[in-house]
Amino acid sequence: MFVDASTRRLIFRSARLPWFVLFALIIAVPVQADELAAVFGRSAAGSKAMIDHRPFGELLQRYAKLDRDGIVRVDYARFQQNGRSALKAYIAQVSAADVAVLDRPEQFAFWANLYNAKTLDIVLDHYPVGTIKDISLGGGLLATFSGGPWKAKVVTVGGVRLSLDDIEHGILRPVFQDVRVHYAVNCASFGCPDLPLEPFTGATLGKQLDLAARSYVNHPRGASLIDNRLVVSSIYRWYKSDFGNSDRAIIEHLKRYAEPDLARGLGNRSEIDDDRYDWSLNDSAHPR
Repeated sequence: MFVDASTRRLIFRSARLPWFVLFALIIAVPVQADELAAVFGRSAAGSKAMIDHRPFGELLQRYAKLDRDGIVRVDYARFQQNGRSALKAYIAQVSAADVAVLDRPEQFAFWANLYNAKTLDIVLDHYPVGTIKDISLGGGLLATFSGGPWKAKVVTVGGVRLSLDDIEHGILRPVFQDVRVHYAVNCASFGCPDLPLEPFTGATLGKQLDLAARSYVNHPRGASLIDNRLVVSSIYRWYKSDFGNSDRAIIEHLKRYAEPDLARGLGNRSEIDDDRYDWSLNDSAHPR
């Protein structure tokens, strides 16, 4: 049985629940990650096929903006009023594509853009809302306890109904094995790496992922030194195994993208002192 990291955390934190509730949480987890990786793991090396993500790019340029504090915010109110149908049309267009005819970089761009677009779509369908965790779309008993829309089946690709968790944990992470996936997908929250202002493309993917990693690592949301204590995003703790499975390995990862000031602060540190995450909606109407 496959139990992902987020599920293990939930079960651990739910240890005070009655035994029959814990048992239900465990058996409710679908054996799906390996199956999804097998279904969507094939690619067409050398293929010139591409997906047109320009409609998504136009929407991002219109409704998302990098603020002075280095955080990308979304004007959800205006987006909901004027751009909702265009976003749904884009999602319908890309989800109908044959992913198997794409090469690996194009596939990564496809899945990351689809994840980000569908997340925006879900928020817009329920806006106004203070946090995406307040949006419930079903998805089983586990979703009831964890909150948020991530476990509900929300999009169909290649005849397979997928949830946001399926895309991230069943396809992107196991198929591509690139830790930078954590900087590519946006969960509509201030604590998350920024929503990209341009959609990913296969041709520019490496540069885009590196830029996203540098931007997040060097922002206080990613890593900061507070009273000589190293405080990092909870993402590095939640997915510790992806980043090398130790504090030292996480710090080495941070150094890879750190600007000089942060790099000096990281120095010879081998331990992380604390982690944090802000689930507030990345709404332009909510100043931080």
